[in-house]
Amino acid sequence: MGTTAWIVLGVLAVVLLYAILLYNGLIAGRNQVEAAWRQIDVQLKRRRDLVPNLVEAVKGYMAHERETLDAVIRARNAAVGAADGPREGQIQAEAALSGSLGRLFALSESYPDLKANQNVLQLQEELSSTENKIAFARQHYNDSVMAQNTRVESFPAVLVAGSMGFGKHPYFEVEEQDRAVPQVKLR
Repeated sequence: MGTTAWIVLGVLAVVLLYAILLYNGLIAGRNQVEAAWRQIDVQLKRRRDLVPNLVEAVKGYMAHERETLDAVIRARNAAVGAADGPREGQIQAEAALSGSLGRLFALSESYPDLKANQNVLQLQEELSSTENKIAFARQHYNDSVMAQNTRVESFPAVLVAGSMGFGKHPYFEVEEQDRAVPQVKLR
């Protein structure tokens, strides 16, 4: 074989190696995004499981606030229903649940007996802890999404990523109306 043939084989080997590394990087990024979402999903399920207990605990104290309690249950049921659907739908349903829980906690300020109930306090503490875990998991997920979206949109991956089934992932963003955190003081 001549020198030209070796050069052509060398170039082809480098291109092939680069294509393999590019593909493996895209796969690793997609897997990281999926693993990060699973961490969020675990915490969201925990929150969805706590909500009925909280509503049941406050029901006796807030009997005439039925509309608020019903809104929380509807939001929780929507979040449960969206859990197996597209990620964008899950994000929207969970944001609605966060908003309705915030309104419930803000409204609970008007009930001194409710603020002193140990069961309600414990559930509120568990939900608060779960919300913190969700926030941490959401940050990790969004970091993973940013890294993968950057990989997919960067040259030269952008030339082949779409044809190989790699697309952009949605960020887990807080809805504008849920950015204001209600002040909750149940103690």
